Amino acid sequence: MLYTLAQEAASNEVADVAVNSVWDFAVKGGWMMVPIAICSLVIVTVAVERAIVLRKKQVIPDGFASGLWPVLERGERGRDEAVNYCKQSDSPIGRTVLGGVERIGRPMESVEKHMVASGEHEIFMLRRRLRALSVVAAIAPLLGLVGTIFGMIKAFQTVALSGEALGKTELLAEGIYEAMITTAAGLVVAIPALVIYHWFSGRIENLTREMDAVCLDAVESIAKATGQADDVTDEDHEGVVAEPFAVRGGAIG
Repeated sequence: MLYTLAQEAASNEVADVAVNSVWDFAVKGGWMMVPIAICSLVIVTVAVERAIVLRKKQVIPDGFASGLWPVLERGERGRDEAVNYCKQSDSPIGRTVLGGVERIGRPMESVEKHMVASGEHEIFMLRRRLRALSVVAAIAPLLGLVGTIFGMIKAFQTVALSGEALGKTELLAEGIYEAMITTAAGLVVAIPALVIYHWFSGRIENLTREMDAVCLDAVESIAKATGQADDVTDEDHEGVVAEPFAVRGGAIG
């Protein structure tokens, strides 16, 4: 009889510390799981939003370049048509090229300067909200560590206040077990955030290179159409994509 009761008590203790669901996991982690959960929501929100925005057809619509060249070849006569074409595309590449197209007829230095400025703004918009991912990747493990520290303090306090000579090891083990949950949760949130951040950064870099190539061709087409081809030399475009997000060297490279 006593043996049966001991077994039931042991089973109840195991059930108390067992994690059978995500909810149990969150509850046993304590109040520090709340900011960690908020960080996970930030990751999901930013990832979904950037995945939609950074689709190639959203940044560089299919057929944009092929439709632009015939218009640019007309020089100043096709400026209004080129402006309308870029506006109708309603895309980062369209707004970038628009900065230069609006100034067809002016010196090429002005055309390139305004295209660069437009490109800088569009690249900034493409990288928008990525900082949130890097911040989450940095602070989620720290939040988990803080939760673990508070959990350890509570565990040792429980043992210290216990008047029993026996069972203190079990009390300490249970406290440490629950305290480590927040560290695990912080890492589970931080690792995907870091991976997603670098994946999107690489995606933006590739899109930037493609935008830069289109803009360089646009600058050369404008120069030829306006008789200023001699003002655009190979030296102007050296190191076009040496700095992926610094809009320098090429049109937006």
